[in-house]
Amino acid sequence: MGRTPPHPQVSQFDLQQVLEALVDPVRRSVVAQLGAAAEDIRCGDFDMPVSKSTATHHFRVLREAGLIRQYYVGTSRMNALRRAEMDEAFPGLLDALTRSGKNTVLPARPT
Repeated sequence: MGRTPPHPQVSQFDLQQVLEALVDPVRRSVVAQLGAAAEDIRCGDFDMPVSKSTATHHFRVLREAGLIRQYYVGTSRMNALRRAEMDEAFPGLLDALTRSGKNTVLPARPT
C-alpha cells in the first residue's frame, strides 16, 4: 500500500456520508472539476479558495466518502473521480450533480 491512503470499497459506501461530503460547495467544486477534467488532477492544481490545510481536509472527506481516489505519482498526490463505483452504488447521483451546473463550481480566487 505504501503512501496511498485507504479507500472504502463500493460495498462500504454510505449515502448519508456521500451527501454530507457533497453539501459543502468547495467539495462539490472538486467533484465538478474532476468530472470535467480529461485526466486526474494533482491536489495543488485545483481552483480552491481555501488554505492548503483546509484543502487537505476536504480531500480527506471526499476520499473517505468514496467519491475520489487518491494516489501518488512521484511526489504529487493525484485525485481521480470514482465515477464508475459511485454509479454502481448510487446510479445517476454524480450525473445529476455535474449536469446541474448550479452551485458546483466556485468563482475564481480573488487576486
